[in-house]
Formats: sequence, structure tokens, C-alpha cells
Amino acid sequence: MPSEMVRVIYTKYDGSAHRDYPARRLAEDDLGIWVGVTQGTASVYHGRPSVEQIPFVLLVPHHAWWTGMFNPPPRTSEVYCDITTPARWEGDTVHIIDLDLDVVRRRETGLVELRDEDEFEEHRVRFGYPQDLVVEANAAAELLMGRLGDGTEPFATHYRKHLSEVTQ
Repeated sequence: MPSEMVRVIYTKYDGSAHRDYPARRLAEDDLGIWVGVTQGTASVYHGRPSVEQIPFVLLVPHHAWWTGMFNPPPRTSEVYCDITTPARWEGDTVHIIDLDLDVVRRRETGLVELRDEDEFEEHRVRFGYPQDLVVEANAAAELLMGRLGDGTEPFATHYRKHLSEVTQ
């Protein structure tokens, strides 16, 4: 039986540290595994020690090239999706490679943005991203650009029940 706690480790393609934090397993469904992070959680962000100031829920899809972070106010991004390699689980630790591109939906306006294309291009060259990885990353970004804007679940309301578990 899986543990209630999981460790989430994001690295960059070259293996360098990106994010690392403990999270509570909230649920598993056909979309993936939902984990929650409460305010005050000690973490690593961009390779440096940090403390989470705002709670959030992370959806780790079963077989997709992205992860979805769902945020409460006052965070300006309601939904923040990192384009990643598919998650790899080792026991209660999930390993995710961040591929730089992000798809974000702004809370106030509902605007959906593709972010960090310049960083993706820079790292594509520097780290030697294989062509199939580039194709998958771009396809995931395009898919999410539509889904975050058209009311497709879990991006419409489904995530709210999980978010309420970490914001109480």
C-alpha cells in the first residue's frame, strides 16, 4: 500500500536540481495521482532551500508530458502546467524532468499563456534535447493551451475538491 507522503523531485534535463518537496498523497483517479503541499512546507526551489508560502495541489498524470499545479489566491496563476517528461515513480518518490515550457492560466483574466519558449530553445541546444522529446514537449504545450482555455477537466473545477484539502 502506498505511503500517505510522497517526495516530488523535479530536475532539469542535465540532471541539475530544480524542485524537491514532500507532499501528501490526496487521491488517485483516471487522470493521475493528486498530491497536496501545505503552507510552510520546507522545499527546494531552483536548487535552493525554500519554504512554501502558498499551498497548492499537483496532478502527476499517469502517462503525460506535463504536470499540473493548481493554486489558490493570492497566487496570480490559477493553473500552472510544467511541460515535463512523463513521471517516473520509484516507491513513494516521483521523478520528473522539467522541460522549461509552461502553460499558465491567469486567475483574474482567464488568459492562457505559453511561457519560457526562450529557455526551452536555449536548453534544447545546450542539453541536446532529442528531436522526439522536442516534438512531445511542443505537442503537450499545444494540447494544454487548448484545454486550459476550453473548460476541459481537470482544469475547470475538478481540482477544487483537492485544493480544499490543503487550504483549510
